[in-house]
Amino acid sequence: MRVGHRVAQASLLVLAGGLGTRFGGTKQLAAVGPGGAAILDHSIREARNAGVERIVVVGRSDLDAELRSHLTSQHPDLELTIVHQDCHGPRRVKPWGTGHAVISALSVIDGPVIVLNADDYYGPTGIAMVANSITEGRSDEVARGVMLGFRLGQTLPTSGSVSRGVCEVDGEGRLVSLVETHGIERRGDEIWASTPPGELDPETPVSMNIWGLSVEVVTGLVGQWNEFLETNAGSESIEFLLPVALDEQRQTGKLVVDVLDTEETWIGITNRLDLVAARSAFAEIRH
Repeated sequence: MRVGHRVAQASLLVLAGGLGTRFGGTKQLAAVGPGGAAILDHSIREARNAGVERIVVVGRSDLDAELRSHLTSQHPDLELTIVHQDCHGPRRVKPWGTGHAVISALSVIDGPVIVLNADDYYGPTGIAMVANSITEGRSDEVARGVMLGFRLGQTLPTSGSVSRGVCEVDGEGRLVSLVETHGIERRGDEIWASTPPGELDPETPVSMNIWGLSVEVVTGLVGQWNEFLETNAGSESIEFLLPVALDEQRQTGKLVVDVLDTEETWIGITNRLDLVAARSAFAEIRH
């Protein structure tokens, strides 16, 4: 059932410009459901069911034809906007990161956005929760964002290590800190990280890069990107990451982030071996 008109004013921003190096191909279009549906197709359908009609996909120039063909086939009635991340900023093989992907779409954004990864699935209620919350608004004088906070133990793939934004939340449900944590993996019944090193509680809230952001927050990323570029223009690998940039806004008092608690289980594709588990999980979901 569709929700109110205010939600329809938000845009869904799907980040689909990654290279899929660890996957070994175009993982953002890998089939996980009936009729060749990829994870981003499930996200687009659920966003539209939540009343979000404006869909913006951030891709790459070399992926454009394949992406358009796929999306037109899966969503023939969708008025789609595609922007190319590689056309914004200095050219290099590796995309400049999720923060850069968001600002590359700024010219087609005129209101709040729901930002998510093309190859991550946030559960049947995830997008609707973010859409409803970001359009409700608050009376705060600073810009506002919302984040879906997953339980760490429900976000780990079947094999390999991953990075997660490990969060601390205060009693009012607001983000206090976010630490990009790398090399997270299961070791028997325990979860350990390599950087920063240590054992992690499976109930720890983590960011899976699904955000609801006001347009003021997105605009604020531009100055951060310019500062980042002054130092890193010659790098071939360092990335301007959205969670890091948003936490910088929060630390400097420009942003408050409400963390929405969810018990949804993440489904995603990091390595090609994850496809089997993802397809099995989607077979149990009724859309």
